[in-house]
Amino acid sequence: MPVVKHSDYQPPLWLPNGHFQTIYPSLFRKVDGISYQRVRLSTPDHDFLDLDWSKVNPHETHSQRPLLILSHGLEGDSTRQYITGMVRLFNRHQFDCLAWNFRSCSGEINKQVRFYHSGATDDLDLVIKYAAQKYKEIYLMGFSLGGNLTLKYLGENGENLRPEIKKAVTFSVPLHLSGSSSKMESWQDWVYTRRFNKTLTKKIQEKAVYFPENINTTNLSKIRTLRDFDNYYTSQLHGFKDAEDYYQKNSSLYFIEKIQIPTLIINAQNDPFLSKECFPFDKVNRLEKVFFQAPEKGGHCGFMQKGYEETLWSEYQALGFLSKH
Repeated sequence: MPVVKHSDYQPPLWLPNGHFQTIYPSLFRKVDGISYQRVRLSTPDHDFLDLDWSKVNPHETHSQRPLLILSHGLEGDSTRQYITGMVRLFNRHQFDCLAWNFRSCSGEINKQVRFYHSGATDDLDLVIKYAAQKYKEIYLMGFSLGGNLTLKYLGENGENLRPEIKKAVTFSVPLHLSGSSSKMESWQDWVYTRRFNKTLTKKIQEKAVYFPENINTTNLSKIRTLRDFDNYYTSQLHGFKDAEDYYQKNSSLYFIEKIQIPTLIINAQNDPFLSKECFPFDKVNRLEKVFFQAPEKGGHCGFMQKGYEETLWSEYQALGFLSKH
C-alpha cells in the first residue's frame, strides 16, 4: 500500500522536537471520564492477566457493538494517557474497549518466572480468544512494544487469523528491535533508558524473592542500557540465547508481509526511540494490506497537535481508519 511520508499533523510551536513531543503528553496530559471494570483472566500456566474493560453500557454481558483491544508499551499499563485517550474517544463512538495489562504491569507481580516481552503473542491470543466469546467484531490497537506485539501476532496468524478480527492500527512501533535498542543507547535517549531500567530492575528484584534459583540479581549492577537488560533477563527468562536472538526472533518487521487484514502503522520520523530500520518504506509499498504513515513530527506515542482540545491527532487517525468500511 502507498506510504504517506507527509501528513496534516502539526505540533504546537512550544513542542519543538521529538523529545518535547514525547515527554509533554506523557507527563502533563490528563484524560478524564474513564472508569474501568477489571477482570482477572487465568492463563494456562497458572498465572494471570488483568483486563480493564470500558463498555458503552457496563451492564451488558453480550454486545452487538464492536470491541477495541488495546496493548500498551514497555512498562506501561491500561492507565497511560495514550490508552485512556483512545478508550474515551472510541467509547463515545459506540466501541466497547478492553485495555489489557501485560504480566506484572497491573500493579501486582505475576506468579511465574516469565514476564512479558515484545513477542509474547500467546498472551494476546488468550485475551482475544476470551473476548471472542462475546464479540463478533474485534479491532486491535498497539503502542510501541504493544504495537510490535500486535503486528507480530497478525503476521504469525496470517490467513488463519480469527474471523472476528477486522482491522488493526499501531503507533510508534519498533519494528526492528535491535535497531531501536541501539538507538536508545545514544546520549540523547539516556533519560528514557534510565526510567525504563529503574522500573524493570525493581520488578526483577521483586520476582527474585519468589524465584531465587532462577533469577541472579548480581547482574543488575551490570545494566546500563536496555540491551543489557535484555541480555541478562528478558532473553534468559524467555528461552532466547541473548538479546540479539530475542530481537531477531520477535521483530515485527519480519512478520508484516504475512498480514492479511487492513493494518495501519504510524511512526513519526522524529521518534527518539526508532531507528531507520523502523521505516521500511520500500517493503511496505509492496504489501497489499499494510498502510504506513510517517509524519515528520510527533515523537513517541505523542502526537499532541496544534490547537489540541482533548483529542490527539493520533486518536482521530485511529478512529477514521478503524471506522471506515
